[in-house]
Amino acid sequence: MKEYINYKESICNKGNLFRLKRVMKKANAKEEITIGFIGGSITQGSLASADDKCYAWKVFEWWKEIFKDTSFKYVNAGIGGTTSHFGAARVEADLLNAKPDLVFVEFSVNDDSNEHFLETYEGLVRHIYRSGSAPAVVLISNVFYDTGANAQLQHSKVARFYELPLISMQSAIYPAVRDGKIAVRDITPDDLHPNDMGHELVASVVRFFLDRTLQEVLIGEQPAFENDSLPAPITENTYENAIRVDNRTYEASCQGFIKDESEQQDITDCFKNGWLLSEGEGRIAFEVECTGAAIQYRKYVSKNAPVAEVFIDGKPVTELDANFDESWGDKLELETLFEHCEYSNYKIEVAIKDGNKVKNPFNLVSVILAR
Repeated sequence: MKEYINYKESICNKGNLFRLKRVMKKANAKEEITIGFIGGSITQGSLASADDKCYAWKVFEWWKEIFKDTSFKYVNAGIGGTTSHFGAARVEADLLNAKPDLVFVEFSVNDDSNEHFLETYEGLVRHIYRSGSAPAVVLISNVFYDTGANAQLQHSKVARFYELPLISMQSAIYPAVRDGKIAVRDITPDDLHPNDMGHELVASVVRFFLDRTLQEVLIGEQPAFENDSLPAPITENTYENAIRVDNRTYEASCQGFIKDESEQQDITDCFKNGWLLSEGEGRIAFEVECTGAAIQYRKYVSKNAPVAEVFIDGKPVTELDANFDESWGDKLELETLFEHCEYSNYKIEVAIKDGNKVKNPFNLVSVILAR
């Protein structure tokens, strides 16, 4: 199948390679290297038969194969069904605390192609780029294989502005599927998530880019920005310093809600550390400083779940329906309540009526604040 992939077209933006070449030189000097990945279900390894069949691990293996005497650490911060909005709020705890030398970012099929996700994606990328370990950043753009859709149009704006590499499956693999050269069911059972062969093809596209960069590693290159300082953002950039509020960091005012104190196994055990209302009516309130806010809550495929009403400063703004119409599993939903408002104090309340009439509790996982 690889003969049908347009590897040269996969590099949609070559970008500035100074940081990536620096990582390769460090690896060649046998210094320990940490490789990190952040993204959605494809990065997490959904539908791969084993962890070592996931594209992320196969890309990580490239480094171990090329630099055999170097010690490498692998950090996979992929969480299925999540966007760069959540990524911007969790990247510090889930990835950057490991001080990565290189970070691959993959949210193109979870983000919608709109201005909101342009801003959240830019915020995430800026946060990674400016982090203490000054990692190289490579952007990966996966694709829906039935339609060719993704958020690459928006994400590529970030890639070009910050001179970052963008590696595209929309340009490399999708044309072969569209033209019938690769049978879609040979690489994905659902037109999106790769099977083992699909993960292998995605990894081969990223490895092609790494091979090309390695061939040029001795060609001198200057940092993209003077003193490695980023320019002013292209959006309002209220998500670069986004924070996540859960029961580990905030004491909410609760009537009926209780803290979820069950143990979280790993970052993919993502419905933990919030607040639960299992029966009866209830209300939970947060008083926060921000320019925007979003609620994270659990949506159940088994249905039979409550519907909550949200109030901002006493005014009703939306409802949160915890019943999920899909069948692939419960979803960590993220609902934006407001954004680009004056930086001020806001009272966010979530109220539930008739909670005793349903089987599943309302699970408010966290509040994400834009600053």
